[in-house]
Amino acid sequence: MQLDLPFAPTRIRFAPTIDSPFAPTKTQLAPTTESLLAPTSSIVAPTRNTIAPTSNTLAPLYFVRHRRARRYLLRVEQDGRVRVTIPRGGSQRAANAFAQRHLDWVRRQRARLTSSAPGLEERRELRARARVDLPARLHELASEHGLAVTRVSVRNQRTRWGSCGRDGHISLNWRLVLMPPAVRDYVLIHELMHLRRLDHSPAYWTLVAQAYPGYRDARQWLRANGPALR
Repeated sequence: MQLDLPFAPTRIRFAPTIDSPFAPTKTQLAPTTESLLAPTSSIVAPTRNTIAPTSNTLAPLYFVRHRRARRYLLRVEQDGRVRVTIPRGGSQRAANAFAQRHLDWVRRQRARLTSSAPGLEERRELRARARVDLPARLHELASEHGLAVTRVSVRNQRTRWGSCGRDGHISLNWRLVLMPPAVRDYVLIHELMHLRRLDHSPAYWTLVAQAYPGYRDARQWLRANGPALR
């Protein structure tokens, strides 16, 4: 779960809304103009350039610098930790102040995680089901599209829903079993089309559109709901 904000300082006000599993976020704000924060799906992968945590009321809190980030990003991890991404040119001091301004949001997200996260036994059952259901469905779709998968792995991936290697080995995130079937199938088709093109070029997306015409709706679902599943 994640909240992002443009780097430039500004005044913020939130429009009344229904709490959701993902944070209000991205908009372009001028330094002196009030604006409403719009929903977004920005997900930033963890980097190795990690700054040691600091002591404050958000603990456990840690900071990560990301050279591609254009704004401060706030995310509540599944285990309750709070991650603040610092954009290029940003500072830890400003990042900490940004996090402190959103204490109430962090508390709400932590409460939601505590009430909705599956227990240990349930997670084991879901992962066992994923190891059976996901490879079977992947091979079924591969056969429909005349493709051959050399190997399938079901893993506990933190930043990807799936991946495809040059050798035809496809890895899938077990959390795909938590998604609606239509969204799960999109992810499987996405990886299968990499067997034809191992890139994300326009030609690749043409292949995806031909194999799964409703892929844009599935991608929108992932942007809105994916972070809550991790």
